[in-house]
Amino acid sequence: MTDARKLLADLEWQVGFGADEAVGDVPTLSQWGQRRPDDIAAKAGQGSPAATVIPASVISAAPKPEPRPTSTFRSSANSVEALREEVKNFDGCALRHTAMNLVFADGNPAASVMMIGEAPGEDEDRQGLPFVGVSGQLLNQMLSYVGLSRTENVYISNIIFWRPPGNRSPTDAEISACLPFTERHIALIKPKFLVLLGGVAAKSLLHTKEGITRLRGRWVDYVPPVGSGLDHPIPCLPIYHPAYLLRTPAAKRQAWGDILQLVKRLRETNDLKNKE
Repeated sequence: MTDARKLLADLEWQVGFGADEAVGDVPTLSQWGQRRPDDIAAKAGQGSPAATVIPASVISAAPKPEPRPTSTFRSSANSVEALREEVKNFDGCALRHTAMNLVFADGNPAASVMMIGEAPGEDEDRQGLPFVGVSGQLLNQMLSYVGLSRTENVYISNIIFWRPPGNRSPTDAEISACLPFTERHIALIKPKFLVLLGGVAAKSLLHTKEGITRLRGRWVDYVPPVGSGLDHPIPCLPIYHPAYLLRTPAAKRQAWGDILQLVKRLRETNDLKNKE
């Protein structure tokens, strides 16, 4: 067996046990002190390996998934600019060391609507602004049809302030590290309405395990945590992330309906005038 086939067999075995991220530069033995089963190695390169029966004693010894760690850290910034500096100097998230730029926010801080997405992509990382790539252009276009724009009445940010390498999804640890800043960000902006773009933002800020397909289009309350500086809930509308709409054009109809829900609420509160 060639070295490449051995490596592939090892990788398939690790994936089969649920490994989804490299945590070190040097391979280690499994927690049970065993290498991969020989029968998997023997079948490497011959299609998917046969299912391996794992003894019940081994299964019971496997660690149970841990809940996302919660942070007791709270930002003390008393202005948006001070918060930006605090995030810029924060060393508790390793993403800052692999990203080109901090991507903090864009738009009008006095806006009635604050939109929060997941994390910056390549274009955002290059320019240091959220939602400036293809998905951002789609979002701008949708908002423009109903008289909304980040230059006038929308403020926009992300849960994560630095681009994850390769545009991968942020980890729970990365979300937990950045979440106190996002919560303080909301408290400083004090928007009348929150719009959460995609599942990561919705699940993180609403503290739910429900997916975006169930959450979208339903008004719920964002309840700020104690110590964030905000003492009242904010009406919140989760919607599909524009990147999802680019991959799934059929969902644009639902997304448009969600935008119209937002417009209806804004007009009811006189935060958006009817277009002439």
